[in-house]
Amino acid sequence: MPDENGTMVGILSRFRGLLPGRLAGKPVVPVVRLHGTIGAVTPLRPGMSLASVSKQLEKAFTTKGAKAVAISINSPGGSPVQSRQIYRRIRQLADEKKLPVHVFVEDVAASGGYMIACAGDEIFCDPSSIVGSIGVVGGTFGFQDLIKKVGIERRVYTSGDHKSQLDPFLPENPDDVARLQKIQREIHDTFIALVKESRGSRLKGEEDYLFTGEYWAGERAVKLGLVDDLGDLRSVLRERYGEKVQTPLIAPPGGLLSGITGRKPGAGALFGWTSGPEELISAIEARALWARYGL
Repeated sequence: MPDENGTMVGILSRFRGLLPGRLAGKPVVPVVRLHGTIGAVTPLRPGMSLASVSKQLEKAFTTKGAKAVAISINSPGGSPVQSRQIYRRIRQLADEKKLPVHVFVEDVAASGGYMIACAGDEIFCDPSSIVGSIGVVGGTFGFQDLIKKVGIERRVYTSGDHKSQLDPFLPENPDDVARLQKIQREIHDTFIALVKESRGSRLKGEEDYLFTGEYWAGERAVKLGLVDDLGDLRSVLRERYGEKVQTPLIAPPGGLLSGITGRKPGAGALFGWTSGPEELISAIEARALWARYGL
């Protein structure tokens, strides 16, 4: 019913303290967590991709009353394509909504993880965070001696001279390796250009030091200009937007239907089965990515 002034405004103001933070006039900075390896490892165990995080990002940047968007990153890297697409989507939304982006590194933002971090107007990290690894890596195995030992003959039929490059069951061809390394250099150049564009004059190290694939702990990363300062999400946002800043976490869709958004639970998680070979291999590959940084 109307207040003494005959309006609903007075009634709302009397219950102001009971309303959600954004309606009560408190500053809002939504938080998006981008954690894990990047890119699909197997169909049953996809990593982070644009498809899996786009709804979170869009929701964060369209949050009513948002003063900025905070992104928490904890990733050892993965697909350079998905990393760059996530980076570009963050920058597109930031430009469209005119909102600053604050990135906070947790344990690691390396390789593709650091590429995504570069989407921030500012990057913060812990003194013990691992940052950098601006490079490209690829690996495989060679089984040609093993299959010969057990009496297996490899038969491959192709149309195209280079269709079966780097087949792990055939001897390594130096020409194939040279072609792969050429592609890696091109991807590396794209990565370097992105870092230069986003960090600009804040970069302090020499190029032949910054872009070798090396990585550093937080304090050194600050000195090199790879990140802006040391700090954690809660402290920095309170300092910037006040003690009453609201930081709602924008969570990804969950449940059995989450595969629609690109996040599919493994079969073992759904039915209690022991993980199969693909799950095991993907787990080993993900573990190897984290292990590069001592994690």
